[in-house]
Amino acid sequence: MPSNFPSIGNLLAKPDDEMNSKVTGNNSVAKFGQNMKKIELKEKEQEAQKNAQAVGLPYIDLSVFPVSSESLKMVSQEDVEKYGVVCFFASNEELRFGCIDPGMEGLETFLNDLGEKHHVAISIYLISQNSFERVFALYANLPVVKAISKEINITDEDLAKYGSDINNLQSLQEKFASISVTDILTLMISSALKIDSSDIHVEAEEAGISVRYRIDGILHDVANLPKEQWKKFVSRIKLLASLKINITDRPQDGRVTLRLADSSIDVRVSTLPTIHGESVVMRILRSGSEGVTYDELGLRGTAYERLKREVERPSGMIITTGPTGSGKTTTLYAILRTLNKPGVKIITLEDPIEIKMDGINQSQVDESKDYTFAKGLKSILRQDPDICMVGEIRDLESAEIAIQAALTGHLMLSTIHTNSASGVIPRFLSMGVKPFLLAPSLNAVLGQRLVRRICKECIVEDQVSPERLAQAKKLLESLSDVEKQKIDLNNLHFYKGGGCAVCSGLGYKGRVGIYEIFTMNKEIEQVILSQEVSEYTIQELAVKQGMVTMAQDGVLKALEKITSLEEVFRVAQ
Repeated sequence: MPSNFPSIGNLLAKPDDEMNSKVTGNNSVAKFGQNMKKIELKEKEQEAQKNAQAVGLPYIDLSVFPVSSESLKMVSQEDVEKYGVVCFFASNEELRFGCIDPGMEGLETFLNDLGEKHHVAISIYLISQNSFERVFALYANLPVVKAISKEINITDEDLAKYGSDINNLQSLQEKFASISVTDILTLMISSALKIDSSDIHVEAEEAGISVRYRIDGILHDVANLPKEQWKKFVSRIKLLASLKINITDRPQDGRVTLRLADSSIDVRVSTLPTIHGESVVMRILRSGSEGVTYDELGLRGTAYERLKREVERPSGMIITTGPTGSGKTTTLYAILRTLNKPGVKIITLEDPIEIKMDGINQSQVDESKDYTFAKGLKSILRQDPDICMVGEIRDLESAEIAIQAALTGHLMLSTIHTNSASGVIPRFLSMGVKPFLLAPSLNAVLGQRLVRRICKECIVEDQVSPERLAQAKKLLESLSDVEKQKIDLNNLHFYKGGGCAVCSGLGYKGRVGIYEIFTMNKEIEQVILSQEVSEYTIQELAVKQGMVTMAQDGVLKALEKITSLEEVFRVAQ
């Protein structure tokens, strides 16, 4: 074999040598690229260092700096992107930030606000784009903590699903029996909204759980649930209302928001320990913008005109009175809606704030923090208000401050607990209020109750008993001549609701107020100043003045097919 002929070994070795040559070449290219990148990054760091010297800021390279998760949490990822700034060091005394552009609009204010929030010193360093990107990438490794929602989202589908076939309260028992525990709260609230319930009562009893709705002021039994569902339900509603789940031996109060498709409704949650477990009451608070207006209150005739005239006065005190649940707050808010205009400052002091209203400054008293009605009233008078509304006058101190406010140019609206309008003046004097201050400060007193409206869809004539008819006639006969001319005492007709799907079989739908109102005159002022005041004397003078009593106003509304005679005597007898 010729010696110059290549051997098999040489033939096999040649391709490997070529491959190795190519791999070595590729590695060289990769290594060259890495070196160039390092040089480029180094140049950028040197450029950032020069820029830092030019603007008089310290420089730091964060490409290898250990940044803790606590430091990252000082600034949200959104603000990092917005301002081009990262927090790379955090202690109890200082926060250190790295920024790309110290002249970024809003950056200085943002950092100063952070310093004030955390009560620490702020230090700013200039960093390169590479340092910024390296720290920004660390946000991807931060654990995402999902906040517990304090809202109950109820969609239109939920309302349709749980409310479409609710024709009466009896049908709700079947729905509660067939639903899972997780959907009970949604069903409970959706059905309450469907039938216009103001309060949901969920009470633990020996045999089970009782669910009751307050509809137009009356409690109705809705369903009974198995006892084993109780703890799960209570835990969920407590969690949503920010109450302590582990505390079951003390009352608690909280709030939760119902997020509907086109609006939101606040629900006030109250828990109370009982012998069989905690009682939970949820009060549904409708939006202030959708509340009752002054014209919808149910005031009529002389009462309407008198209150409207007194509300338009620039100063003085207007007092509403009645038991709990008689609509006093609703009346005050209806008046505030009328007064809430540009150029007028209105401040309220409430316990609690039940209806939120735009354009009005609302403050809530807190006895646990020694923020009482009296102290709050002193404070709001320093806020230069035109109109003040105080939820309730409870003691001499708050009464005296309210009277002084009324005498010094403020319109003061408030409530007090008495059985009738004529009882307000004796109540003030029993607190210790000076008669010579009360007489000139008081503009008007309004007594009220709420009666249920007859459902317009199922109204029928009522066959009233002779005893009830005699009571009604006696009340009407004592009306003033002006009022008596409007009715025929020998031909009285009263009405009631027969019950239908619209009113859930109750015969009533909605409520309206029955009122009595008197305004101050010389005769009443003289009685106050004489200090020989009695409820009977005030009542006699007010009726002489032309006041229609609550019972009379109720009977007149019954004749007008607004409510039933039985309903009037239920609340105003």
